[in-house]
Amino acid sequence: MQTMPTQTKENYLKAIYFLSQENIDVSITELSKRMNVSKPTTNNMVKKMQEKGWLLYEKYKPIKLSNKGRRLGALIIRKHRLTEMFLSQVMSFGWEEVHDIAEEIEHISSVKFFDRMDEILGFPTLDPHGSPIPDKKGKVLEVNYLNLTSIKEGQRVKLCGLENSSKDLLLYLNNKKIKLGSVLWVLHIEKFDNSFEILLENNITIHLSFDVCKFLLVKEV
Repeated sequence: MQTMPTQTKENYLKAIYFLSQENIDVSITELSKRMNVSKPTTNNMVKKMQEKGWLLYEKYKPIKLSNKGRRLGALIIRKHRLTEMFLSQVMSFGWEEVHDIAEEIEHISSVKFFDRMDEILGFPTLDPHGSPIPDKKGKVLEVNYLNLTSIKEGQRVKLCGLENSSKDLLLYLNNKKIKLGSVLWVLHIEKFDNSFEILLENNITIHLSFDVCKFLLVKEV
């Protein structure tokens, strides 16, 4: 039987890593939904990955990454986020453009390639969306940002990261002239729908819905 390509295994590892971070019990059903494949296909891959020592899995219990699997997952994410940073900082791609390209480049196996990329960038710890870049050992920097929805009227905060970096959200923020590092002054919170009236540094006032605010991670300034 032909073995599945390494790229597929990497995508499974990454999916389990992210599902675990979202505090979701990773079942065969949940994983197959995330991977957009059938449950038998997912079950077969999980067994193969368990044989490699990447997963801890018992029938009817959540799938968990082993220490080895967690490190491998983090290193795939490292390659992805370094690539996003390179595309953004060196090649001037917009933050809404980098994800799809990085999805392809992250599967390059050369360690030297990504180490050189890291060096050129000056060893960044965060990607263009404010997400931490795991180090070469798979260790992830912990960031303790506040959700914008927890901020009160009159407070000034700086945008440091995103809970969701979907292209639609990034394009929306572009349209509102909001980027990482933007200072947001909360002028008013509407009681009816919890929408925020925000003053930007360029003295433009904007309104953000609660649904948008819950994706914005900030720190007080």
